[in-house]
Amino acid sequence: MHIWVDADACPKVIKEILFRASQRTGLSLTLVANHPLPKPRSPYINAVQVEGGFDVADRYIRDRVQTGDLVITADIPLAAEVIERDALALNPRGELYTQDNIRQRLGVRNFLEEMRSAGQVTGGPAPMASKDRQAFANTLDRLLASRKN
Repeated sequence: MHIWVDADACPKVIKEILFRASQRTGLSLTLVANHPLPKPRSPYINAVQVEGGFDVADRYIRDRVQTGDLVITADIPLAAEVIERDALALNPRGELYTQDNIRQRLGVRNFLEEMRSAGQVTGGPAPMASKDRQAFANTLDRLLASRKN
């Protein structure tokens, strides 16, 4: 299992949880973003800076993800592609995207995008709360533990 992080919008606290998990498990982790990213010195943790532009980091991850990998992303279209490739997709709030829930998430995302385009919806998701961080850490721990079984 390789852990890929869609790091442009990934909260720092989530990256820190991932850094600790990578160190603890020895799993390779790659941060992908269109700007330089600080990361701890570790043989397990890498950072890739891609060109700026729409979905460039997503394409980089999509082109490299393999069956059984884990992708951390809040980008629902990327999560859908990851699931199609038999990999796992987890958002920074701890929700695991699955075959059962991804179509609904895509529908809601597309609806909200249409509403924003029409000027009906403004703003974004609520700020990360401690319960979100805990949910992420718990789900990540379950995923990492289950890969050993």
